[in-house]
Amino acid sequence: MVGIAPPSPKAKWGSLSFASTLYLHPVLDTLLGHTPTDLRDELRLGLQEALVNAAKHGNQLDPRKTISVQYIRTGTAYWWVITDQGSGFPFPAQCHLAADANFEAEVEVPTNECGRGLFILYQIFDEVRWSSGGKEVHLCKQVRRWLPLSMRR
Repeated sequence: MVGIAPPSPKAKWGSLSFASTLYLHPVLDTLLGHTPTDLRDELRLGLQEALVNAAKHGNQLDPRKTISVQYIRTGTAYWWVITDQGSGFPFPAQCHLAADANFEAEVEVPTNECGRGLFILYQIFDEVRWSSGGKEVHLCKQVRRWLPLSMRR
């Protein structure tokens, strides 16, 4: 996979912070406000998973700890950087399905220690990068708008 260029350091990011909680509806609404409507359900699932991981696993649902999110749109890419105040974790570079997985089954099983939540992130986002020892995740969704052949010149 070819990496997607991150936003310029001079780019103007939006940001928000909130106490560790699993009540994420208003946070997700803010983070998805300017995304394409046809991708919102998918992105909501991915962002919700990342935020729940930060609150539950990172901050241990400690309401004294916060989760910070920076977000930006650059051209055809949407970026979110989610940071918690936990102790971090050894993150996987990617997640794969088992080669012998029964694709007829209700649930497909990741092959390594990534777990279902991280597997969801790697499936939804085009770029998943970790930093700060597993306390920060950078998520990117590339959006390509293709014109019908009749509209192309």
